[in-house]
Amino acid sequence: MDLDGQESIKRAAEEHGAGEVVVLLGTPNADSSSIYAETVTVGDPTYAGPLAGVQLGLPVFHILEAEIKQQVDEATYQEQVGPMEYALDSDAIRSEIKRAREEFTP
Repeated sequence: MDLDGQESIKRAAEEHGAGEVVVLLGTPNADSSSIYAETVTVGDPTYAGPLAGVQLGLPVFHILEAEIKQQVDEATYQEQVGPMEYALDSDAIRSEIKRAREEFTP
């Protein structure tokens, strides 16, 4: 997550309240998913960006998770996400996002 992305998420949480913002990731692997989940919940682990030391506590999900997939029009999902669902290690990503939510969400 680049510095501009961190700033945008921080601004959205401040403007709308953390209870009104959900972060939806489309990251390509388990490691990046974990880092981004940590960043938007307990703060930037690299202490380099606008979210360094900032605990937003935002709920975070990945587009590959069933509870998100079922909320998207099936044809749109298959067109936009479907090919990547099979190319990526989807099980590892889903597992890591679940673990990150359990560990980092207050």
